[in-house]
Amino acid sequence: MEKKTQVSILLDNKPGELGRVAKVMARAKVNIEAMSINDGTHHGVLKVVVDRAEAARKALKKAGIQHSVQTVLSIPLRNAPGALAKLCAKLAGKGVNIDYVYGSACQCADKCPCDCTIILSSCDAKAVKKALR
Repeated sequence: MEKKTQVSILLDNKPGELGRVAKVMARAKVNIEAMSINDGTHHGVLKVVVDRAEAARKALKKAGIQHSVQTVLSIPLRNAPGALAKLCAKLAGKGVNIDYVYGSACQCADKCPCDCTIILSSCDAKAVKKALR
């Protein structure tokens, strides 16, 4: 488990907005490691975990793109049935609430030993770490 920086970006719900942000990140040499978009009628919130948070923040500010920065946890997880259920049971057993979660899974199947990764936000990161020991 590792702490990561997530940037939340307010987007208009119209064609080209995600591409505009991706271009700003690319020009700043910022790699997007994970992302999630929550849509709405007029606006959406793009959440991205990036490798260079300060560069992302500066590039977004320069481009006039509204955003906020926060710390989240990146948790490796076996890509197998029940892995997420076990993680959630450990957290619930210690009374830890999950604010939100998103993630990815390796699509290599038997070709490589990679796991999936979930990005988890909780108001008590220390409790998450303790519960998952």
